[in-house]
Amino acid sequence: MSRRILWLGGAAYPLENIARVYTFTLHPRRKDATVHFLKNLGIILSTAFALTILGGLTSLASREMSATIVQFVWLGTVAALIYCIVQLISVLSAPSYYVLAVETAGPSIAVVTSKDHAHLHRLVGQITHAIDNPDTELYGVRVDTISITSKNYHFGDNVNMYGGTGNVGIGTR
Repeated sequence: MSRRILWLGGAAYPLENIARVYTFTLHPRRKDATVHFLKNLGIILSTAFALTILGGLTSLASREMSATIVQFVWLGTVAALIYCIVQLISVLSAPSYYVLAVETAGPSIAVVTSKDHAHLHRLVGQITHAIDNPDTELYGVRVDTISITSKNYHFGDNVNMYGGTGNVGIGTR
């Protein structure tokens, strides 16, 4: 942090624009991934069975064509199932991360991680101290970066607005 700017990697965040600094545990959406997998499994298998029945009906015209259609259907089914299983395993095996998040007054959010939870809590204190005290200069601090697919993780509360004016509901997932 220098000259009222917080640097996280190559990104600069003016301290005046920081709305919230906090720590939390970033958990993969394991339940959502499992439900999504089960829905896809049902769709894939029901489609495969329906196409197999249709392939069997074509056996009245040509047994060779029927066997080719059924073989093609089940090869596609196996490929789709493998793809879905790989997606499921990637979410189920994803680790949880303890992170420090910096939110700005706009839609921007920065997330860094460390294996030392206390280190991140100290950083929150140092950043908030620097926001309150303009003369504060912080030294460079070592934190880890993470590369994640945001759709696979929960990022805190979800705020949903329904209807016209004044209707705000906060739901956690």
